[in-house]
Parts: sequence; C-alpha cells; structure tokens
Amino acid sequence: EETAGLVEPLANLDNPFSAKIGYGLYKEDAPKGVLVVETGEVTSAGAYNGEVLDWDLRAKPESWTKWLKEGIGKVDMGKPAMFGGLGFEKGDYGAMFKDPSMMGLFIKSFEIMGKCPVE
Repeated sequence: EETAGLVEPLANLDNPFSAKIGYGLYKEDAPKGVLVVETGEVTSAGAYNGEVLDWDLRAKPESWTKWLKEGIGKVDMGKPAMFGGLGFEKGDYGAMFKDPSMMGLFIKSFEIMGKCPVE
C-alpha cells in the first residue's frame, strides 16, 4: 500500500489530521480540485464544488506538472506561487515548517499523487 506511510502517522497524531484541501492555479478565483481527508485517510477526491476548505494550495501549472512528476521540496514550499513555489491561500503552513514529521508527510503526499492516473 502506497498510502500506508501517510495514513497511519496522520491518524495517530494527538489531533488526527482531517481537512478539506483545495488544489488550484495561482491567480484563479477557485481551486480546481478538492481532497477530503478524515482521520488521516482520503475519503473523497474530485472537482471543487464550493466546499469550505481548511487548506487551499495554489501554484503555476508548470509547477504542478513538475511536482507531480518529480515530487516537491522544501525550497518549493518556501517560495511564493508567483515565483514558481507553492502558495497557501488558506491553511497553517507555518505548522508544517515547525514540525518535521508533518513536512515529510506533506512531501510524501506529492509523491503519491504523482503515481495516480489522471484524465
């Protein structure tokens, strides 16, 4: 199971990770897609339909393409979206920089997304 390395650590946090996470393009009004995570496990994923988000991640199209093929690094997360980095429209990204285990899990999520077939 590719996701086992994510689910267990997220489910076993003191406050198990649950969130609605939007993914979209820099400078657009709304994200393209949304991922719903409940106690560390993805319960749904699909097109964004106006859900209230806990996290809203934005980047340029070429950045998304690169990260899904090669993964994302801390440097990309530290750069603003306008410079090819990952922008956080919403979410406590500072918490990830303070907690190395969260940062590692976040980076691993991009590796797993890159293995998923897309239409």
